[in-house]
Amino acid sequence: MNKLLQRTGKTPVLVIFAPTACGKTDLALNLFGNSSTSELAGTAEIISADSMQVYSGMNIGTAKPKREVLAQLPHHLLDIRHPREPFSAGDFVKLTDQLCSEIYSKGKLPVILGGTGFYIRNFMCGLPPTPEADLELRQKLQLRLEKEGSNVLFQELKELDSESAKRIHPNDNYRIIRALEVCISSGKPLSSFLQKNYVRQDYDFCTIILQRKREDLYERINTRVKEMLNQGLMKEVEQLIASGCTQEMSGMQAIGYKEFFSQEVKNASCEEEKLTILEELISKNTRHYAKRQYTFVKGIPGAVFFHATEENLIKKHILSFLSV
Repeated sequence: MNKLLQRTGKTPVLVIFAPTACGKTDLALNLFGNSSTSELAGTAEIISADSMQVYSGMNIGTAKPKREVLAQLPHHLLDIRHPREPFSAGDFVKLTDQLCSEIYSKGKLPVILGGTGFYIRNFMCGLPPTPEADLELRQKLQLRLEKEGSNVLFQELKELDSESAKRIHPNDNYRIIRALEVCISSGKPLSSFLQKNYVRQDYDFCTIILQRKREDLYERINTRVKEMLNQGLMKEVEQLIASGCTQEMSGMQAIGYKEFFSQEVKNASCEEEKLTILEELISKNTRHYAKRQYTFVKGIPGAVFFHATEENLIKKHILSFLSV
């Protein structure tokens, strides 16, 4: 057991949340990378809290950590699903529970790092109590989906549970069906099943939320999108489509991928125009998403906010947590 983690009682878990392009991977590498000069070097393994980095073949558009980063700092929950497969908050919680136990048993600190606040909140506070799956009803809804199309079921969901419909993409068939299943089987909207506002007692959490000034963050997002397109994002998407990926698949609904299916891009007269439109659409959608990412982590008990550049203060905070 690493001497920083020599403690009895609950498993310590560090949670670092940050929106897209805030610099969380660089921070983690500087703090925990094997070649880092930090006192924390080599003491941690990362559990990715990114709903789209779970998908294989989607590397550039999800800003998946590069090989040199992975060689310095082990990451989990990358490339574990095909883009056609759904991956839910429930899947994340189950797998992260297993990983926290495995990582800590090796004498390392489990670090949950990512920008999918919905996953992080569900892990920290526990999944809200919802009705068990009604497989017969789910099958009927699946048949309706195949016959009537996702738009019909999505409009039905809007009428039954407008709050859930706001949070579900119109092409996210898995979540549309689940939300309708809950509405019909329980007589209550999925959004009415409230989550607890206190953290689970299984773990000793240290929660850090990174921030940047909005103008700075937006500039970083715009720069990242340019880099993604220069690195070959268009070719990556073309390869995914050639392998059978379609607009309806879970992975293809990610920002950086769904834009390729937009009518504006399809109507582009040349590749240069297509790239310009893609850059504008992806940048705009990413900026809007970055604003929404804080929604689920605001108010988490014990969370401490730091500016993303305050590396020394963040390190001191983590060391203080580990020395308890």
